[in-house]
Amino acid sequence: MSVQTLVLWDIDQTLVNAKGVGHSWYQVALHAATGVELSHVPSFPGRTEMAISRELLALHDLDPTDELIAALHRELIAVADREHPLLTTRGHVLAGAAEVLEALADRPDVVQSVVTGNLVEIARYKLAAYGLDPHVDFDIGGYGSLSDQRPALVVEAIRLAAEKHGHDFPVEHVVVIGDTPLDIAAALHHGATAIGVATGRFTVDELREAGATAVLADLSDTDAVLAAILGT
Repeated sequence: MSVQTLVLWDIDQTLVNAKGVGHSWYQVALHAATGVELSHVPSFPGRTEMAISRELLALHDLDPTDELIAALHRELIAVADREHPLLTTRGHVLAGAAEVLEALADRPDVVQSVVTGNLVEIARYKLAAYGLDPHVDFDIGGYGSLSDQRPALVVEAIRLAAEKHGHDFPVEHVVVIGDTPLDIAAALHHGATAIGVATGRFTVDELREAGATAVLADLSDTDAVLAAILGT
């Protein structure tokens, strides 16, 4: 078999729109972990859960120790566990996402996972809510509990994929897809292909200026998305 392509998807505003859920879940988790009411909200797009949590605690005059961040993440998982059935009414899958994921999942020359700022448990809930979870391998993803810095998540996903599949994934065969300049930067940091999707806060021009190899308005044209990902 020729070298497989490793496709690493961002989740929020790339595959699904669950806007507002993160704010709501953090509000509950912060109070449960610290007794403090949420009054300041960090920027979310493109950032990891570790970076968001660290800033959130500092904004509320709390020392962002590893122990307190771990407690906050436990509460985030707990509220997600309780409320994830509501995702079907509080969000939606983005146009074309299901079709592209399914098309890639059918290809033996593609391995498909995620690089997301979410915790792994929350990533699973978000994709499962919209029936997207069968198409990605969560065991080889890069998740937001790993680091403040998104490039580290790409490294971890590549490492885990190589370990599981028993062969390397050279960076020229790694494709990272996301809706923010931070997604693009994380891919380019390692020499991977960076594909921008302008379904979030950032425009086609902004993603192109960030250095994306290709930029799509959305995922609705399956053939065009596959061509961008596979370089055909």
